[in-house]
Amino acid sequence: MQINRKKTREVRIGTGERAVWIGGEHPIRIQSMTNTKTADVSSTVAQIHELEREGCEIIRCAVPDMDAAEALAEIKEAIHIPLVADIHFDYRLALAAMEHGADKIRINPGNIGDAEKVREVVECAKARQIPIRVGVNSGSLEKELLEKYGGVTAEGLCESALEKARMIEGMGYGNLVISIKSSDVLLCTDAHEILSGETDIPLHVGITEAGGLIRGNIKSAVGLALILSRGIGDTIRVSLTGDPIEEVRAAKQILKSLGLRKGGVEVVSCPTCGRTQIDLIGLANQTEEMIREVSAQYPGLQSRDLKIAVMGCVVNGPGEAREADFGIAGGKGEGLLIKNGQVVKKLPEAELLPALREELAAAAEAS
Repeated sequence: MQINRKKTREVRIGTGERAVWIGGEHPIRIQSMTNTKTADVSSTVAQIHELEREGCEIIRCAVPDMDAAEALAEIKEAIHIPLVADIHFDYRLALAAMEHGADKIRINPGNIGDAEKVREVVECAKARQIPIRVGVNSGSLEKELLEKYGGVTAEGLCESALEKARMIEGMGYGNLVISIKSSDVLLCTDAHEILSGETDIPLHVGITEAGGLIRGNIKSAVGLALILSRGIGDTIRVSLTGDPIEEVRAAKQILKSLGLRKGGVEVVSCPTCGRTQIDLIGLANQTEEMIREVSAQYPGLQSRDLKIAVMGCVVNGPGEAREADFGIAGGKGEGLLIKNGQVVKKLPEAELLPALREELAAAAEAS
C-alpha cells in the first residue's frame, strides 16, 4: 500500500549547497538535536559530523544563553546540513541566533515575550528569509486552553499552535513550520490529524519525552507510524533519552518500514530458537555494525536498495535468505553464504561475516 502524503507549502531551510527543502513533494526529512553544550564548539561540531554520516538532514541546537547563540556562527562554518536554533523565553536569543547564522529558529511565541518582541523576531526572520518553527508541547499549553478543554487535549494543542502561526502570518510572514508534541501517542496522533486538516503549513512530527532506547523507540515507532501512515508529516525526529545517533537510525528505519524512504541496506534476521546452533545474535549485531562501516566507506551504497538476511537454522533460513540480495543461513557451527537466491558456498561460522562483508563491498564498488 502506498501512502498518499498531504501536500503542504514548500519551505527552504538554509542556502547554497546546505539548503534543504521540506513540504510539497520533497522527501520527509530526518532531524535530530545535539546534546552537547552548544557553546562547546568542538564537541558540538564533532557530534553533528557523526549525525551527518548517519543520515541526519537537519540539526537543532539548544540556545539557552548568548554564548550559545554566538557559537552558532563557528558551528555553521564547520557542518554541512542546516542548523536550527532552539529558543525559549528570551527573544534576544532568537535575534542573536539569526545574526550568527541560524538557518531556522524554533520558538514558542507564547514564552518569548509580548507581541512587539515577537514582531521584532518575525521582522528579523523576514529580512533574512529564515523559517520559523512554531513549537507547542503538551507541557507548555496555556492556562486558558487547559481550562477551556479541561486539560491537555488534541484540540487544545491545535488551537494553541494555529493561534501562534496565524499571529505570525498576520505580521506578514508565512515562512513557517509547526510542531505539536505530546508523550501521549494517541493524543498526539489525533492532534496531528486535526491540525493537518486546518493548515497547509509543513509539520514537524514526533513523540516528545518518549523515553530511553527501548521504550522511546517503541513509542516513537508506534506514534510516527500512525501519523505518517495518514500522509501527515514533512520532517520527523525520534526523541530518545540517549545518543542522538540512535534517533537518526530509528528515524531511517521507521521511514523505510513505511515505504517513505528508499535506499540503503536493510537487515532481516530471525528471532532465534532452540534450533539455532550458531551465535546468531552476535552475528546479527556484527552484521549491522559491518554495514554501517561499509556504508561510511562507500556513500553510494545509500542510493541502492539492498537486503541482507541473517538466518539461524535450516528450517526457514535458506528460503528467507534466498529472498535477499545476500544472506547467511546457519547450521551447526557453519552456514551457507547465499547471493541473489543462490548458494555460493558453505563456510565455517567464523568466516561467514568476512565473506558477507566482501560481497557487500563488491556490490558497493559496483554502484
